[in-house]
Amino acid sequence: MRLRNVKNASEIISSCEYVIKNPENFKGNFQSIFDKEGEIHIEIGMGKGKFLYEMAKNNPQINFIGIEKYASILIRAVEKIKEEPLPNLRFMCVDAKNLEDIFDHEISCIYLNFSDPWPKNRHANRRLTSPIFLAIYENLFVKKKRIIQKTDNIILFASSLKNFNNARYTFKDVSLDLASTDISNIETEYEAKFKSKGMKINYLSVEKE
Repeated sequence: MRLRNVKNASEIISSCEYVIKNPENFKGNFQSIFDKEGEIHIEIGMGKGKFLYEMAKNNPQINFIGIEKYASILIRAVEKIKEEPLPNLRFMCVDAKNLEDIFDHEISCIYLNFSDPWPKNRHANRRLTSPIFLAIYENLFVKKKRIIQKTDNIILFASSLKNFNNARYTFKDVSLDLASTDISNIETEYEAKFKSKGMKINYLSVEKE
């Protein structure tokens, strides 16, 4: 995907009170940035933020943090929250490979929605469900580990199933066609686009004690 540069995106993000600056300074104490304590859920690669915004709005008892690597994408979520603030939603602009430096056993759930599939075998370690990233996630969770993934890419999905199984996760829900299930679902921007084209969405929910 080619990123469109947004003028002054970094400056706008840096000045937004809902974006966590220097997140490593809050390691082990992320509850302090929210108005009230609750489970912390994160979405890695949150895009424009539609999914996470709706999740936070519908689940005020849970605190959410959206993680996006690119300022030119995150800016859209920042614009939205400035218009309609939510006390249980925050963002950070960081690379997922650095998450161990930011969180210390504080996360209850991770959402991976339409992550870059990195379809070529030589790039498999870059996938957010690769063994490398699953090892990173181990140190983020409070205790029970829960990961929810949605993707249109069957190569990424198949590789995720294999890696979660090898890492001894328990599969709670698995579907090759999310729309055909009764699983509660909030769509992302990509998901709505794919569904309009008749594409099926792959879904899985896994847990590990």
